[in-house]
Amino acid sequence: MIYLEVGNLDGLIWLILAIMFGPSLLLFLIGLAVLKKHKKAAKILFILAALYQLISLGICGSMML
Repeated sequence: MIYLEVGNLDGLIWLILAIMFGPSLLLFLIGLAVLKKHKKAAKILFILAALYQLISLGICGSMML
């Protein structure tokens, strides 16, 4: 598989998708991990994950068009 073709933007699209969904998914999973012991911290992590997802879908989603 050649990744350095002229006009091949697959890597860029995968990078944008990783930026869109990666951090919010990571925050959500950390929130699930700390849910039993620290409910307030988990709630904050869930809110941050949702907020990041909304902002990244707006910014990165507009780049994808």
